[in-house]
Amino acid sequence: MRGEEGKAAGEALLRRLRRLVARAATVEGGDRRQLLALIDDVETTRRGLLKECAEVEGQMRQATVRTTAIGAYLRNSQAGRGNRHN
Repeated sequence: MRGEEGKAAGEALLRRLRRLVARAATVEGGDRRQLLALIDDVETTRRGLLKECAEVEGQMRQATVRTTAIGAYLRNSQAGRGNRHN
């Protein structure tokens, strides 16, 4: 199921971000190579998290559309039988 895969990927990205933050705390200000590598890793992780966020947003939008459709179907089926709930 894509939802479980997405959740696992998101959790892995968050763990990676925590490790990067911990690593950033230990980097010396003058170590340019390490700082550049760290910036690159943080940017890569940020892009991955943005991708996961966009996917979750799409899933939420799809769930909203389905909920609206189910509600419309329910109202229509009740109207056809003469059941009205105001």
